[in-house]
Amino acid sequence: MGTRYQRVRGMRDVLPGESERWREVEGVVIDVLGRYGFREMRLPLVEVTDLFTRGVGEATDLVEKEMYTFDDRKGKSLSLRPEGTAGCVRACIENGLLHNQVPRLWYHGPMFRYERPQKGRTRQHTQIGGEVFGVSSPEVDAEILTMLCRVFRELGLSREVTLELNSLGSGTSRDRYREALVDYLAPHRDALDGDSRRRLGTNPLRILDSKVAATRAIVADAPAPVDYLGPASQQHFDGLRRLLDQAGVDYRVNPHLVRGLDYYTDTVFEWVTEALGAQGAVCSGGRYDGLVERLGHRPVPGAGFGMGLERVVLLHETCNGRDYSRADVYVIASPAHTARAAMVAESLRDGTTLRVLQHAGEGGLVSQFRHADRSGARWAVIVGDDEVAQNRVSLKWLRVDAQPGRGEQKMLPVDELITTLKGAG
Repeated sequence: MGTRYQRVRGMRDVLPGESERWREVEGVVIDVLGRYGFREMRLPLVEVTDLFTRGVGEATDLVEKEMYTFDDRKGKSLSLRPEGTAGCVRACIENGLLHNQVPRLWYHGPMFRYERPQKGRTRQHTQIGGEVFGVSSPEVDAEILTMLCRVFRELGLSREVTLELNSLGSGTSRDRYREALVDYLAPHRDALDGDSRRRLGTNPLRILDSKVAATRAIVADAPAPVDYLGPASQQHFDGLRRLLDQAGVDYRVNPHLVRGLDYYTDTVFEWVTEALGAQGAVCSGGRYDGLVERLGHRPVPGAGFGMGLERVVLLHETCNGRDYSRADVYVIASPAHTARAAMVAESLRDGTTLRVLQHAGEGGLVSQFRHADRSGARWAVIVGDDEVAQNRVSLKWLRVDAQPGRGEQKMLPVDELITTLKGAG
């Protein structure tokens, strides 16, 4: 016996039966993005490490503890991308997409973070992200949130998710808040968990996001960013809330909501659910008006989101547990007529968009019907001696939802078969 290989911890296989749900969810999200004028960008998996340390922030958990980093053969430090926004900004700067343009971009693919695997959380996770550059007004924030509201509605998940909203402020107002938070937390230093004590001197806003019960009890009475907003940030936040109210987008203000990446300014948001246990956030984002300048370009405002597909797919499965069949039509044939059955199957593929599976291997008609039923197909098409003699095929309904009813069977020409299945499919 040779070595039995297993997947690396924190990675996962998406198997047949699961992948169809993934494609359905991805298809809905990508379709909605296109209807809002977003265009696809494909980004590399590997970037120079400094892109993330400079863009995301050296004192973030992502940079300090979660990145997969290595030196290439020339000693250059590279990292598997842990998030998409920094790479998207780098690509826009490098390719001149920010010059006299207002790009709306989306990307899709794996991100890598070394963290403890849990339900809905893997070390390789798949994300769909979207970014808008060049507009600083709250209308862009509102449109992104309205669009995401549509995504969850079209996925049938509106009742399962809640939009939480906050403003972190920017510039001097954020600095004032940071000082006030440190002043509040300093007397409680010894009661904070180890990570929070360390963050007190480097990234105190992240303490608000602690999952440790004792720390959460302390920060419950901490000052909130919205209490320190300057006039411009307050106007932006009020404008955003007014636009969401007018659009009928439900939300709740969470005054202690922060994001784990340093580049966020003003608007931050999360779509959360209670249906997945501790892993409540399924989509998050906000505004990052200083990131482009931080990465070496003239200042350009930006806002965007990232959607964790593992969690959205898991939520979709929780709320919609239907199975995905392998085929719509299963073609069955007597041993002497497999070539004829193959021609019928090709005619169905030419004439319809249905998934057609022809029986392969040995087995009598009874055995083939068992395979057809296990495939999940709605119809069986039979090519037997009687059918070939009359230049026809038999169509049998295998499912209750395949009208007119389970078990009904009739013989008909192939062109009429195509018409019948196109009308029913």
